[in-house]
Amino acid sequence: MATTIETSLDAQATERFADRLLEVVNHGAVGIGLSVGHRTGLFDTLATLPPATSQAIADAAALDERYVREWLGAMVTARIVDFDRQTREYWLPPHHAALLTRSAAPNNIAVTAQWLAVLAGVEDQIVECFREGGGVPYEAFGRFHEVMAEESAQTVVAALFDHILPLAPGLTDRLRAGIDVLDVGCGRGRALLAMASEYPTSRFRGYDLSADAVEGAAAEAAEMGLANVQFSQVDAACMPDEGQVDLVTAFDIVHDQAAPDVVLRNLHRALRPGGLLLMQDISTHTPLESNVDHPLGPFLYTISYTHCMTVSLAQGGAGLGTCWGREMAETMLAEAGFRDVEVHTLEHDIQNFFYLARP
Repeated sequence: MATTIETSLDAQATERFADRLLEVVNHGAVGIGLSVGHRTGLFDTLATLPPATSQAIADAAALDERYVREWLGAMVTARIVDFDRQTREYWLPPHHAALLTRSAAPNNIAVTAQWLAVLAGVEDQIVECFREGGGVPYEAFGRFHEVMAEESAQTVVAALFDHILPLAPGLTDRLRAGIDVLDVGCGRGRALLAMASEYPTSRFRGYDLSADAVEGAAAEAAEMGLANVQFSQVDAACMPDEGQVDLVTAFDIVHDQAAPDVVLRNLHRALRPGGLLLMQDISTHTPLESNVDHPLGPFLYTISYTHCMTVSLAQGGAGLGTCWGREMAETMLAEAGFRDVEVHTLEHDIQNFFYLARP
């Protein structure tokens, strides 16, 4: 009797797990649809329209109707877009638009969904790394800096002045008075450009390993007429700066580095006495068991082995990974010479820790 009950329970558990796996497959497909909807502007278009046919939606978005209709099918069956069977009209409910349109930033989750397609583009190389070791270099990731700039605009720039900079008492007053600021791993410079515009008396420099990112940031600075910001192609592990800046910012870059210990020592060396490091990194803990209930746990570990960890390993690096965690970060900051390390969270941000550290 006990064996019969155990077999029955196993069958039920298997069926429940099968249902969950089907959900996973469907949700993965929906993620691609969110990315497509963002890139084509379909969510933005739908948010401005009353209930409309696929042809009217395609015309308004200047897109091919056949593709729009099939995409709408995916969005309707995913319960993202609503559909009237009688009129054959589609519409995006306002409470969905509040999380899927450009006007919804910083809450536009479709921006984050773009990573699914970016990372899927290197799956063959990642599988090969599982077999042979090594890593996949930055240049293999199409649209990386484009998507990262959008993500940065939502996670960093949108909260920069009201939430992030005020974490350090007196910092905004110093920025208004005029200090020297260095942003390491600046990408396309969204955060630095925002600060340079807001604090014209301060002087800003941005370093990034990518020539394309630096050139794009410099071009945007010129368009904005900003004379107080400069961008240079510099490897963070080879920074020449010593005691030249009052504030160093490092937004979501340290765990990607081939030599994160060297980078942290360089950030320490760049600061003047009394200076400050403001570092943003992912809000995980070093032990896996402490991340089991993290609301973004599967996404963060996937981002790690398909990007953050592998780009470090491609350079023969440490391969810390996205989920290196607060405990390791605090230890490495101390080993680099930083003291008085503070770790902050923001109520609206489930993804990031913000570290304040002084030399």
